[in-house]
Amino acid sequence: MNKFLCRRYLAVSVLLLLLGGCHRPIKEPGLPVEAPKAFSAEGLKPLVPNWWAQFEDSRLDALVSEALAGNFDLQAAWDRLAQAEATAKQANAALRPAVDVSAGSSTSRRDAKATGTTETRTSSFGAAASYEVDMWSELGSRRRAARLDVQAQQEAVDTAAITISASLVAVWYQLGEAQALVRISEAQIVANENVLEIVTTQFQNGAARAADVLRQRQLVASTKERLISAQETVEVLQYQLSVLLGRAPAMEWADTQVTLAAVGALPAMGIPAEVLWRRPDVRQGYRELQAADQRLAAAIADQYPKLSLSAGVSTSSGASARDLFRDWTTSLAANLVGPIFDAGLRKAEIERRQAIVSEQIHAWSATVLEALREIETALSQERQQVLVIASIREQLDLARHTYERNRQSFMKGQVDYIRVLESLQSLQGLERSEVAAHRVLIQRRIDLYRAIAGSWDKQRPPQARIEELVGDGVSDKND
Repeated sequence: MNKFLCRRYLAVSVLLLLLGGCHRPIKEPGLPVEAPKAFSAEGLKPLVPNWWAQFEDSRLDALVSEALAGNFDLQAAWDRLAQAEATAKQANAALRPAVDVSAGSSTSRRDAKATGTTETRTSSFGAAASYEVDMWSELGSRRRAARLDVQAQQEAVDTAAITISASLVAVWYQLGEAQALVRISEAQIVANENVLEIVTTQFQNGAARAADVLRQRQLVASTKERLISAQETVEVLQYQLSVLLGRAPAMEWADTQVTLAAVGALPAMGIPAEVLWRRPDVRQGYRELQAADQRLAAAIADQYPKLSLSAGVSTSSGASARDLFRDWTTSLAANLVGPIFDAGLRKAEIERRQAIVSEQIHAWSATVLEALREIETALSQERQQVLVIASIREQLDLARHTYERNRQSFMKGQVDYIRVLESLQSLQGLERSEVAAHRVLIQRRIDLYRAIAGSWDKQRPPQARIEELVGDGVSDKND
């Protein structure tokens, strides 16, 4: 390349630098799929950020607040956000000049027979600055990508907070269901033992068969088994609650009675497109797509020449240290480096980044569709569960009347014991089903809140330090 071409190449580069380089703005795409105009159901109750407060349980409110502060999975999400923020600071630092200072001193000694011992001392001091001109906005694209990574991780923290709060509320009401089943089983054991006494008396009077007594004993035993299973569930759910709160597993709610909350009217759903943009997982996918696009821009800019500037100042002295700063040497340099042949390395990187952008578009599209499915599924399941509960309560009312009539008829010798047993088992099964169905209805509402919830203000916890685990004396046990 002759001098004329070199000067022309440099002039064009400087001109592009003055014009601002090759900047790729952050694109703002719309939703990848068309959102419906309205959801299949709509409520009037305003949706608040702390949606669990709509269950009107002060103890639950306190537990959710504790979980959001102490849950270790959520704290790990905060730590990942801090990592992304630090990476963004590194990317931002690449756009600033770097300045280094160096200082040194050395002494050399030579022993010779002819000249004797000679000693040489040398001192030096220098400062150097370097700066890469972002001619094609490669560094700017990397910085914007890092910023978008931070925003995506902020959405990931919100997603984790929603998941943890929903899990805790669900476990809380599962505990309420298990406690209710314990009480029902205890009452059913008493009722079944009373029937056993009646059947035994009837058997002794010749009005019942031995098989009837055995069947009733079996029913008492199976009810006791259900009581044991419900008690086990109560214990296990308390351990699960403890871990969600960031505590060691313990039965801290053994004496706490959890009441299954009434599920009120549907919350105001809003416009589907707005609901989707409220969801942090949808926004996270959106930011990840934008970051991938910026990294594609950086890969494209990497094909073009790079201009770097450097400046330095130094001094050295072989005499006294006070003479060190008498003489100075300064330098100023500009380097332009451009790729000529890389065997397709940069082109392959561009193709890889293009594929990543395509992957992010498809992944984001899947996230949006899944969000719509979750919302509509929660609405449909809640609507159907209301009908299920109404049916169970109607059956329960009929079962009570049926059992009472069969019991009275059996006492009069008008029907055999089998009818009493069948009606009793049906009644007790429906009593358990009613409790389970109520808890499922609460779960459907939790699913709906989780599907439409957005972010809310949260306090960032302090980062953990290894000193907190091992104390002040940190040492390797193998040392």
